[in-house]
Amino acid sequence: MWVDIAIKQRVLVRLMKKIMEFIRGVRAEWFKITWPTRADVVRATIMIIVFSALAALFFFVVDSILNALVGWIF
Repeated sequence: MWVDIAIKQRVLVRLMKKIMEFIRGVRAEWFKITWPTRADVVRATIMIIVFSALAALFFFVVDSILNALVGWIF
C-alpha cells in the first residue's frame, strides 16, 4: 500500500514538473510576441473596409448583370 502511494506521488511530481515546464515555455513565447502599433492596426482596418466595399460593389454589379440576363432570357 505504501509503495502504491509513493508511486502515485512520483507520477504526480513528474506531471507537475511537466506542467510547470509547459507554463515556462508559454511565458517565454509570450514575451517574444511583437504587437502591431496603433498606426498599423488603423491602416489594416482601413484596407479591410475598402477592399470589403470593393468586393461588395463587384458582386453587386455581377449580380445585377446576371439578374438582367436571366430576366431577358426568361
